[in-house]
Amino acid sequence: MVAELMFKAEKAWYEGGFICVQLTDKRQIKFPVELNKNLREAPVEKVKNIELICNGTGLHWPDLNEDLTVTGIMEGRFGQSA
Repeated sequence: MVAELMFKAEKAWYEGGFICVQLTDKRQIKFPVELNKNLREAPVEKVKNIELICNGTGLHWPDLNEDLTVTGIMEGRFGQSA
């Protein structure tokens, strides 16, 4: 199976400084917003606006033009950090 399709989200939300993701197998993962420059610098209301894209294999913040793959998050890649 293609790695990008191995992990799919069914839900994503912001909670207490973290992006939380529930996978289709019911596991939950999270990472601190501080690890992503665009999320870190954005108002909380914009960070909270998360959409699932690409059949649950990606997260999208429409107000911030930011996208992350679920596989990337699982591998410790959280987007731009500088």
